[in-house]
Amino acid sequence: MNTKQIDAVLELAKTLNFNRAAEKLCVSQPTLSYEIKELENEVGFKIFDRSGKGAILTPAGNQFCQTLHNIREQLKSAVEQGQNFSAKYSDNITIALPVRSMLKFLPQAIMDFGAKYPEVSISPKFINFYNTDEFLHNNADILIAMDFEVKHIPDIKIHPLYECGISLVMRDDDELSAKKIIHQEDLYGRTLMVGGGSPPALERVQQRLIHTQKISYFNSADHDTTLTNVAAKKGICLSPDFFNEEVSGYKRIPFACSEKFKIVLCTHNNDKRDSLVYFIRLLQKLHP
Repeated sequence: MNTKQIDAVLELAKTLNFNRAAEKLCVSQPTLSYEIKELENEVGFKIFDRSGKGAILTPAGNQFCQTLHNIREQLKSAVEQGQNFSAKYSDNITIALPVRSMLKFLPQAIMDFGAKYPEVSISPKFINFYNTDEFLHNNADILIAMDFEVKHIPDIKIHPLYECGISLVMRDDDELSAKKIIHQEDLYGRTLMVGGGSPPALERVQQRLIHTQKISYFNSADHDTTLTNVAAKKGICLSPDFFNEEVSGYKRIPFACSEKFKIVLCTHNNDKRDSLVYFIRLLQKLHP
């Protein structure tokens, strides 16, 4: 399967007309038919049923084209990234960080790094919380994580970054939103969103509050669901300050507790590039 065949199939799937698809692809109609026939022979099933009026996707062809579209988009992205990289950079450092992580200093670190290593690209890669796969599969050179996620992973080096506490997340029109700090007693009579993959330290705080029997709770599947439920006035939630909910409609206020989270940078033991070491030091230096 080549890119010409992929483009031919996707364009015909869009127009369902051989002449219009061939015109769009700047090829002759016989050439288009040949490319599609060759691909059908290769995959072993009919993608299109031909008729006097044009073409109709078969059920197998419809499913095939959905997957093929995603592959084509990924291939296009890979080519564009390769073109950007080859034009300017001789090396790359990929840093994996959770979506919505609180790293306001990262852009400044990238700019400062570029002043010393203009030939090395820094590529952020956003991942789901508690997901170390990109790093473990060597698709990332640096991982930003909470220490409990990575302390048992072999063959890595852990660099301390900062400690953070826990805050209460609520709607910005909540009666608690005017407070400077939230205490346990402030939550009595309220509903607390819990679960959703909460880290151990946060679970301890949640359970301590629930055991007072003065706070109701509502189980939530994940953090995005929790935020949706908070916006829908179903409750409030506690969240590590590593997370960032500083968006319109929400308010984050520190919660009074002793539990802390250690945020760390992870690198692979065998990666000793001077540029990587320098970037790690920059990140540590720039954190407020």
